Amino acid sequence: MTKISRYYFTLSFSLLITVILLAAGCTKKSSQSSSTSDSKNPLKIGFILDNMNEERYAKDKKYFEDKAKSLGADVMFASANSDVAAQNNKVENMLSAGVKVIVVQPVDSNAASSLVQTSHKEHVPVIAYDRIIYGAPVDLYVTQNSFQVGVLQAEAAAKAAKGKGNFVILSGAEGHSVAEAITAGNISVLKKYPDIKVVVHQYHPGWSTELALKTTENALTRYNNKIAAVLANNSGMAHGAVQAVAEQGLTGKIFIAGADADLAAIKDIVAGKQQFEVLKDIKPLAEAAAQAAVLLAQGKPVSFDTTMENKSGSSIKVVNTPVYPIEKDNIEQRIIQSGFHDRSEVYGDKKL
Repeated sequence: MTKISRYYFTLSFSLLITVILLAAGCTKKSSQSSSTSDSKNPLKIGFILDNMNEERYAKDKKYFEDKAKSLGADVMFASANSDVAAQNNKVENMLSAGVKVIVVQPVDSNAASSLVQTSHKEHVPVIAYDRIIYGAPVDLYVTQNSFQVGVLQAEAAAKAAKGKGNFVILSGAEGHSVAEAITAGNISVLKKYPDIKVVVHQYHPGWSTELALKTTENALTRYNNKIAAVLANNSGMAHGAVQAVAEQGLTGKIFIAGADADLAAIKDIVAGKQQFEVLKDIKPLAEAAAQAAVLLAQGKPVSFDTTMENKSGSSIKVVNTPVYPIEKDNIEQRIIQSGFHDRSEVYGDKKL
């Protein structure tokens, strides 16, 4: 090879090395830029609750947001104020804001099918939270075992009433998936006892405490106070029953069961005004939903407990979180030690 040839070979090789190094530097810079962009723009998850009027919903919001944040996601939160149209608008706002997944507690389980359709058009998965969405292929349903809530209530009531007597069932809003499931759990147990009669079964719009009080008052009047037990779909309606029973001087003589373990209900149990609650622990529910939302946003598979047939004819994946019976003797373990309510809130200044 001549000197001139060697010179041009060396020059070409040097240029080639320079190009490679520059390319590597650009790739590294691009990678660093992408990583920085991800950290500055975390996954955005939409979370919509029916309302914020019930005590428990502040817990749902907090636990969901805390879990999502720990997984590197931001939450865009909204309350629909129990308004179907408002919930539709909230979903559209979230889609416009670029959320990657929407987790929704439907105001109306039937009407919410349109929310799923709207979200799926934007290729955004939907998780039904706490309540099923009928007539649409939701990507996941995260719920507490509502049927088991009803079973636990009815089993405790049947035992307390020694398998006989007149029973009242206070259901939530008609057509509400949770109300239907809890009531179905009640009936699945009570039908095994021929001497137990469900003399009143009433649905209550908005799960109203006041309406539940009136239903219980009417039942007591109609059956001359001969009611053995009142099974309420939630703590608020159970409190209405507590008030109606107290007005007749029957506190402690009629078995009253609720669900959600609201503070007022737990205090009523401590005071002997109510006998039974079911703890539908909010933390595992909210955390399971947040974790599932992040996985779906990342395009990763989500584990589930079972499936159910939806009214759309599709099979829906279901995550069930546990529920626990609450009586006076296990409040310390299940309510206080778990941090669901503070001891001072439950007992006040009362010395244990």
